[in-house]
Amino acid sequence: MNGNLVITIGRQCGSGGRKIGMQLAEELGVKCYDKELLSLAAKNSGLCKELFETHDEKPTSSFLYSLVMDTYSLGYTTSAYMDMPINHKVFLAQFDAIKKLAAEESCVIVGRCADYALADFPNTTTVFITADEQDKIERLQKLHDIDAAKAKDIMVKTDKKRASYYNYYSSKKWGDAKSYDLCINSSAVGPDGAVKMIRAFAEAKGLWKNK
Repeated sequence: MNGNLVITIGRQCGSGGRKIGMQLAEELGVKCYDKELLSLAAKNSGLCKELFETHDEKPTSSFLYSLVMDTYSLGYTTSAYMDMPINHKVFLAQFDAIKKLAAEESCVIVGRCADYALADFPNTTTVFITADEQDKIERLQKLHDIDAAKAKDIMVKTDKKRASYYNYYSSKKWGDAKSYDLCINSSAVGPDGAVKMIRAFAEAKGLWKNK
């Protein structure tokens, strides 16, 4: 394994997780990957980018998870891969892109089961960002210029989609403290405080693991 530092960020809708990830990356002098992962995965897999945008972090109920990962271990030339639903192909391509990134550079990765994909990478710090409901609603109102009812609807539906995607493809539960190294309520500490906590935790974890 290499010595690259990778920080993955799972986040509730409206919690400011993406903003925190971008600020963290800037302070660390590395790149933050969110939607950018779609372009990388498309480029590496040969699938068109529009497919990744359509299926991005969307749950699925077709086929078994075991089929997806069995095919991953066998490679993309098998008939099982050729017959696989497109959402599974999209997931596997992102899975590969995340591993490739971690092998090549230190970075911050937002969402897309990155913590699960990098379970075997020792220098990965996994984080989940939450926030108080009212703060999340107000942030979404400002971001999308909508009323509180619409903001709450977006929040609930987005979190449901993210949870279904994560719970289906990973062996863990989305938002559960046991699934991450560190869980932070951004309402309690603010974006700056969250960034400071993540940096301190990643440093402490690195020192402890490398003893």
